[in-house]
Amino acid sequence: MKLIDVSKHNGDINWTKVKNDTKNNIEGVIIRAGFGKSTNQKDIKFEENYKGAVDAGLHVGAYWYSYALSAEEAKLEAKTFLECIKGKHFDLPVFFDIEDKTQTGLGKSVCTDIVNAFMNILEGAGYFAGVYSFDSFFQSNLDESIRKKYVIWTARVENVQPQFAPEWGIHQYSWKGCIDGINGETDLNECRKNYPEIIKAAGLNGYPRKSPA
Repeated sequence: MKLIDVSKHNGDINWTKVKNDTKNNIEGVIIRAGFGKSTNQKDIKFEENYKGAVDAGLHVGAYWYSYALSAEEAKLEAKTFLECIKGKHFDLPVFFDIEDKTQTGLGKSVCTDIVNAFMNILEGAGYFAGVYSFDSFFQSNLDESIRKKYVIWTARVENVQPQFAPEWGIHQYSWKGCIDGINGETDLNECRKNYPEIIKAAGLNGYPRKSPA
């Protein structure tokens, strides 16, 4: 499945054109919901992008950009993320984006605690959650256990496969996609698992749990 990811930086998007772009065959999108630990940091295009993508018939996920420097700050970010996505359905995972330059020097122990703190709150709230970062961050800043426990969305571009997160479910392989309906360059991703089926069957991300047949 081919995905894009977007934020306010992509401007106004014509989601019908995105869906109907037969050259790129985009099937889903991961939308930035916001960043930090305050609801006033919600992405100003999140609501518009969510509605447009859903109405166009695309699979939809969300992500939250982190500035957390401790597990306690990560908990606040997770609660803010939940507030911003409340009442919505996502048939792709919801992601914790840890990559900021302020976090790269924290070391494995602190970053691993940050991720686990955020993810515990999301999973406790009934979400199918994952972790996004650039490929080498998974090696230098996160314990191997993170790659085993959670869905991994990793960035490694220029036609190079991820080396440090081989368990990836989604690979961000380009930052230079040209997609109908979006002005400028767009991130491109390969998704190699059927997350919509997994999420809906488990009754996560706002979907009701299916009754046994």
